Amino acid sequence: MRHLPRHRLPRWLSVAATALSLLLAASVLTYLWALTSTDRSGLARAIAWQGADTDDWQRFPARPIAAAAEPFQFRTAVWPGLETIEVPTDHGVVERDLDEFMAETGTTAFLVLHGDELLTERYYNGASRDSVMTSFSMAKSFLSALVGIAIAEGSFGSVDDPITKYVPELVERDPSFARITLRDLLRMSSGLAYSELGLPWSDDSLTYYDPDLRRLALNGTRVERAPGETFLYNNYNPLLVGLALERVTGQSVASYLEQQLWQPLGAEYDASWSLDSEADGFEKMESGINARAIDYAKFGLLFLRHGRWGGNQLIPAGWVTASTTPQAPAGSPQGTRYGYFWWLWAGHEAVPSEPRFFARGNLGQFIFVAPDKDLVIVRMGRQFGYERWNELLDQLTDQIANASVALSAGHGGAP
Repeated sequence: MRHLPRHRLPRWLSVAATALSLLLAASVLTYLWALTSTDRSGLARAIAWQGADTDDWQRFPARPIAAAAEPFQFRTAVWPGLETIEVPTDHGVVERDLDEFMAETGTTAFLVLHGDELLTERYYNGASRDSVMTSFSMAKSFLSALVGIAIAEGSFGSVDDPITKYVPELVERDPSFARITLRDLLRMSSGLAYSELGLPWSDDSLTYYDPDLRRLALNGTRVERAPGETFLYNNYNPLLVGLALERVTGQSVASYLEQQLWQPLGAEYDASWSLDSEADGFEKMESGINARAIDYAKFGLLFLRHGRWGGNQLIPAGWVTASTTPQAPAGSPQGTRYGYFWWLWAGHEAVPSEPRFFARGNLGQFIFVAPDKDLVIVRMGRQFGYERWNELLDQLTDQIANASVALSAGHGGAP
């Protein structure tokens, strides 16, 4: 019987198929390792969890922050009927339906305060008042407030103290750390090296995912340039500030927040602060406060009221002013306006003595404060969904204020 010849694959194709199979197997094994190692490896977290998202608060361990025994309730006021908004785009301003725009951009919460009156409280995309929403980098603004309180209590000397006064181990690695002050760290001008590129080994990834952020703050930082000269948004800065705060207060930063702000503000809901790991138990200072939008609004109102809440001065008024005054050094990129872990709106110059300012977090988390209009706007979202939120919130502030004035005139008094 005659046998047909067998066709063999070309050698190069056989080698390529084998290599591809090995690569696929290695990828599967790496991913399986990552899934089982997220409690002890930042690299595993970066691989398994991929990019940051608003559900990360359910992945990280967290330290609880208890609500107030007697929650503060905002008075409700009449919304001025502003149901269409002017949205800045690259091609000019476009008028959009408010609710439609918020829903389309991935917004989960939109709140507006006029003083201590709640003008509107709206939720989208399946969210509600009791939905937990993570702060991302808005946590830095809370950390700044705690530093101001600690200075007033005498736990810190002043913002001009070198960080090595509180974290002396840094000098052992590099004497130039002694030149970096708390002020340099708070205004993002420490001179520390930082890279956002090269996932999953970038500084951005390390400071977000590492399960031992104390160790990272002490050993993973590197002085690259003289402090006080250049603005560089850098998550090592809040890590060092938080490490120092923990030491001078003798308690966790989450419990200090609960004691000094969360309960005195009359927080309606329990909150939490995400930790690097159960083993290390250090708060993610660069992000990770997990709370409800209505309680974020109270923090905005506290800054609108210059740190005063009811009859108590929770944060020194001078600290509120300093935090929300441009502190970026002379060598900063043009247009950079930054205080002490607070952003300043560069486009608004109507009342230079009272700049509009905001806490900002990844994926479009905002607490926008406009002292000149006595307004606070909170926008929380699952994604940015829009690239010009700073400009929109500033413009929306004026729209709301103008509509409120018109409504007040029509009713013969304040809404």
